[in-house]
Amino acid sequence: MNPIFDFFFGQYSGYQTVDVVLEITAVVFGFLSVWFSKQNNVLVFPTGMISTVIFVYLLLKWELLGDMMINAYYFIMSVYGWFIWTRKVDETHVTPISRTTSKEKMTSVYIFLVTLLFVFLVYKCFDKWTSWVAYVDTFTTAIFFVGMWLMAKRKIENWIYWIVGDIISVPLYFYKGFTFTSFQYLGFTLIAIFGYLAWKKTLDKNLLIA
Repeated sequence: MNPIFDFFFGQYSGYQTVDVVLEITAVVFGFLSVWFSKQNNVLVFPTGMISTVIFVYLLLKWELLGDMMINAYYFIMSVYGWFIWTRKVDETHVTPISRTTSKEKMTSVYIFLVTLLFVFLVYKCFDKWTSWVAYVDTFTTAIFFVGMWLMAKRKIENWIYWIVGDIISVPLYFYKGFTFTSFQYLGFTLIAIFGYLAWKKTLDKNLLIA
């Protein structure tokens, strides 16, 4: 077999076909979700929920607890975000893009620290604190928890967290043996950069109008 193909996809030789198909499906809906987020479109949430439900199942099966918790949290925050994004702040306007307040920055720090402690305790409880991957998992989980919360509140800073977390996740998932998911995070990184620029343009435009 082609050595390049083996390098990228050889780890899938022992997987059930249905799991590979599910991973690809979750990746496709994940891309759609991030794209809709870049477009500031509320469809970010239903597409994201489909992706996260699939990943929760797969990651639980593969015993990747930190990653599973990220996706379970994404699902919950998608429900919350769907409500926030469609909630009208007056008779004609829904919640707009905005910057984080001082209080929200403090809440972000709190979410980050609590997540670090929570994931650490989960890994210790299930005796999964066995390699450097657990440390990176814990860190990225905390980053993504904050990013998802800020996205649900339509805060532009969410993209900064996504970019940092996505960059870390590209080699991490490849190391874990999930090439499709690694490629997904590479795509996420690029979309997140353009997403930040697009949201900033919209925010600056809204500030000028105001």
